[in-house]
Amino acid sequence: MADVSDTPPSKEETPVFPQKETPDLPQDAGKSDGKAEGGSEAASDPSMYRYIKNDLFTSEIFKVEIRNLPKFIGFNDLKKFLSKHGLNPHKIKLFGKQTFAFVTFKNEEERDKAMKMVHGVQWKGQVLSVRLAKPKADPILRKRRQDEGEGAGGQPPSKRAEGKEEEEEEEEEALSVQIANVVTPLWNVPYEEQLKRKEQQVVGVLQTLAKEIGSTNKAMLPWLFAQKGKYNRMCCPLEAIRPSPTLTEYRNKCEFLISMGADGEDKTIGFRLGKYKGGSCAVVGPADTSHVSAEAKRVVSQFQKFIRTTPYSMYSPETYEGHWKQLTVRTTRTKQAMAVAFFNPQKLEEEEITALKSSMRDYFTDGEGKDSGVTSLYFVREGQRTSPNLEDLPCELVSGESSIHEELLGLKFRISPHSFFQVNTGAAEVLYSAVGEWAQLDQDSTVLDVCCGTGTIGISLAKRVKKVIGIEMCQEAVEDAKVNAKLNGLSNVEFHCGKAEDVFPNILNALVSPNITAIVDPPRAGLHSKVVLAIRRAEHLKRLVYVACNAKAAMNNFIDLCRAPSNRVHGAPFRPVRAMAVDLFPQTMHVEMLLLLERVDYTSQQQPATASKEETAS
Repeated sequence: MADVSDTPPSKEETPVFPQKETPDLPQDAGKSDGKAEGGSEAASDPSMYRYIKNDLFTSEIFKVEIRNLPKFIGFNDLKKFLSKHGLNPHKIKLFGKQTFAFVTFKNEEERDKAMKMVHGVQWKGQVLSVRLAKPKADPILRKRRQDEGEGAGGQPPSKRAEGKEEEEEEEEEALSVQIANVVTPLWNVPYEEQLKRKEQQVVGVLQTLAKEIGSTNKAMLPWLFAQKGKYNRMCCPLEAIRPSPTLTEYRNKCEFLISMGADGEDKTIGFRLGKYKGGSCAVVGPADTSHVSAEAKRVVSQFQKFIRTTPYSMYSPETYEGHWKQLTVRTTRTKQAMAVAFFNPQKLEEEEITALKSSMRDYFTDGEGKDSGVTSLYFVREGQRTSPNLEDLPCELVSGESSIHEELLGLKFRISPHSFFQVNTGAAEVLYSAVGEWAQLDQDSTVLDVCCGTGTIGISLAKRVKKVIGIEMCQEAVEDAKVNAKLNGLSNVEFHCGKAEDVFPNILNALVSPNITAIVDPPRAGLHSKVVLAIRRAEHLKRLVYVACNAKAAMNNFIDLCRAPSNRVHGAPFRPVRAMAVDLFPQTMHVEMLLLLERVDYTSQQQPATASKEETAS
């Protein structure tokens, strides 16, 4: 259910926790060779690490290097190993054919605990070694040093300067093309070809899953052999991809950065031309982008005019100075628009912040911005962040309504600033209609809507079933979901707030309904392993519809759902029986994948009902 944003990611390690004291470079920094993280060039220049001396958190301060790891372990293996020792790492990065790793923690106590608990421990025949590691060099400063080095010794300055004006002119003319290549990389590919490429992505996923099932569940090999023979080495039939009804201006939510424009203009709102780690902070406005709606472009234009009238500078991810940071714009088919401005107050007095919010309200209610279409205006103090998630930041309503409303499949939905809602409303209708077709529901059915957001999937199915139970970790989204159920006159829907891995097992165990279907629409990383294990244990749950916005990232979920029972995985496995791609993101390579899985019936040794139908049809 994750919002697949086309905005390039910002700085890899965003500082999030205020820190009273920030140490200088670790005393043992020289003990690590640092080749994978910073390099000798960075080690010789302390300014490359200046970001760690700011009064902001970065886990790079609390980093260790774990050496002599067993070969062929993966990210999840190392995370589980550390968890068993009572450790909660912030970031893990494996290197050298996975024989050593850099691991960062949220504080000094956790880092020191890791060194004490893991150093000298034997794991799979290997005795581990742990030592302090130096922080990663600031990416943009590293890139700048490299560029300067090229100018000094790699290429004659005269040659570089030759035709410089002509190159700059060409670059300026091509900015619209450059940003299109970043945010909509398939903009010049015919749509039929886009669909073919996306379908091939899913073919690759299903072929990989077939191999994995063969490796992890030998009992399925006879069935799998037949499936692969019929379906081009895939584990199940793949239905024709369903296109998006709208190919341009389809995004109802965009996150824009506020930075220096690639054209040299100060305080520009747009998409970043490259990644911070690639040495770029410049942005290009969305005026020429094809996927952003005209309504959102109008809001961006007016907000850019407003921030340029203020005395406050744009925030710099390089120096951590400045104020204006990001603008999120949400629009609806009902012609409402929400703007959420992210502002780092630094050390401004409260009176100044109050005056700024007042001028923002005046600009958009009585001033030049009143025709922007903004019906809900929010202000977020970015400096108050105490977790890596934007959803945890409090939003202050500056003017207008507290939410916007959208219509989908004839139903009404309230959307708050942090609530999840699919970014392509028309294509979401196609997706949810397919989910309804595949779920095989009747009036005795109970639907578990996991990672439900504002309740869109469950609410769209509620009139066909006995009961819908939604689970969502964002409190704001849960409140919206409850309101949405009332807006649509539904009394057979309930929503629970909490992490799926904490809430789902208890709800599932308490259900006695003989006809349960789970629909999961998780974030990009997939379901927590605890949720998958709970699904496997609950053998009265026979059918699962998995909506994956990143099928490759969800692969471990698919494998665990289908693997043979073991000491860790209890309950009969599932089999994939139908798959389909739905295009929610035209002009990009992102695609949603639907996978229907059904429980293997060991008692009768029969294949799932849907599989039988598919094979009969073939």
